[in-house]
Amino acid sequence: MSKNPLYVMFRDLIQDALILEGSGPVPEAVEHYVCQLLVDFSKTDDVFAVRDSSGRPVTSIFEMLAEADVRLNAASFDRERTVHKHIGDYILFWSGINPAFLRKIKLDDGRDLVCDYSRQGRESYRVVSTFEHSPYDREAPLFRVMSDAYDDLTQSLSRVRRHLPFY
Repeated sequence: MSKNPLYVMFRDLIQDALILEGSGPVPEAVEHYVCQLLVDFSKTDDVFAVRDSSGRPVTSIFEMLAEADVRLNAASFDRERTVHKHIGDYILFWSGINPAFLRKIKLDDGRDLVCDYSRQGRESYRVVSTFEHSPYDREAPLFRVMSDAYDDLTQSLSRVRRHLPFY
C-alpha cells in the first residue's frame, strides 16, 4: 500500500465513492489499481503515454486503436496489450474525471470521432484480460473484473471528481 499522500487521498475518495455507488464490494486490487491510475495520471506524460512511430503522443481513441492493432501499427502482441490497457485507463480516467474532454477529442485532420467510450473501455480491458500467459497471467483476472465493473468504476470516479479541489 502506498504512503504517497496523493494516493492516500484518492484511496479515501475511491472507498467512499464505491460505497455510495452501492455496487457492492470490489476487490482490493481494483481499488488499488484505480487509486494508482489517478496518481499516475496526475502526470501529463502518463496520460499521453501512447506514442506513434514518430514519437508523437496519440490522443484520439481511434488512433490508439490503430496503435494497438498488430495488423496495423502494433509491432507485437505485447504492444497490443500495452495500448489496450492504456485505452481502458484513458477512457476510465476521462469518463470519470472530465467527461467533456472525451467529447473534444478530434483526429489530426480536425474531424470529430464518435465513439461509445464506455463500451470501448470495457472491451480494451477485456482484451488485456485475455493475456493469460507469463508475465501477464497474474493481472488477467484483475482486468476481467475491471471490464465487468467498468461503468460502476466510471461512476465512482465521477463522485471522486466532485470532491477534488480543482473541479
